[in-house]
Amino acid sequence: MASEIWEALREVQLPLLAVLLLFGAFAKLGSRDASSGLSVLLPARLHRPAARGTGVLEAALAAGLVLLSGVPGEAARLLTALVFAASVAVLLLVRRRDPEAGCGCFGGLSRAPIGWRTLVRAGLLSAAALATLGLEPAGWQVLAGPGPVHAAVLAAELLVLALLSPELREAAARLRHREPCELREVSERSVARRLRASDVWRTNSPLLLGTEPLDVWRHGCHRFLRYDGMRHGTRVDVVFSVRVGGPRRTAVRAAVVARDSGASVASFGTVSARALQGPPRRLPAPRRAALLDDRRRDEAREAATLGEAREHPSARSDAWPSEDLEAEATGGRGGA
Repeated sequence: MASEIWEALREVQLPLLAVLLLFGAFAKLGSRDASSGLSVLLPARLHRPAARGTGVLEAALAAGLVLLSGVPGEAARLLTALVFAASVAVLLLVRRRDPEAGCGCFGGLSRAPIGWRTLVRAGLLSAAALATLGLEPAGWQVLAGPGPVHAAVLAAELLVLALLSPELREAAARLRHREPCELREVSERSVARRLRASDVWRTNSPLLLGTEPLDVWRHGCHRFLRYDGMRHGTRVDVVFSVRVGGPRRTAVRAAVVARDSGASVASFGTVSARALQGPPRRLPAPRRAALLDDRRRDEAREAATLGEAREHPSARSDAWPSEDLEAEATGGRGGA
């Protein structure tokens, strides 16, 4: 039984390490924050290249763990173990250089300062990669035929990794205390996706003279993008407003402004991809509507209001030069 558990533990590491590496690769390649982890030890101009290079390496190792067997598979597993072992040394150096820096293991998600949990996790993952050396099956073969022992071992290991991962606690804290939309960071790529998926963009895209905005700025919860455009032979600025945060299928607005005069040529109201609310309630029949209006009447208030209107100076007959007006009207008709 012990040998079966040990064998299952070794085999489970292949898909588990591949998933972790792939997740870390996507997080690094898609994150704008490249100022943590290895980047702390490098000049600013190398932050993005280092993050992208690390992401590509992790993606390649994940593919090797899943697809390769034999000598190529052994090389991928050994290289994975060396990468995790080297990460322990790098994290120690980063911690000494900047105690407040995050490990950058999962891109922007790993913002918490490097602690003993992060170091122990990297060391355990290096040992897990070493344990896979000598296995015959590749990662995809383990995924094709898992057993109950594999499931139990995987559940136990996931629990250990969860306890050693500060990213989970940080994500839970973010969910409990979300930043207001005025302060929330949103990538320009995400804003562009929301804009180009809207009806407002499809309506105004024929006016645009280019695909890239001339200017981008932020005000409150909205990101504004100004494009060069032409409308009926007149040069215009097409300004789109995309709300930051909120539902993913958020509202988009646009305004078309003449460049020479600054006048607003056209504006497009809120268009949302969300389904509209249900139709309004049925209106009452005319007779029932009249009865409801009659019940709401206040005769005393109507009489008081009418009296005040009659007593107002503008309602007196002597306030209007009626005779002169009649004479002018009569003379005007006679002259005509």
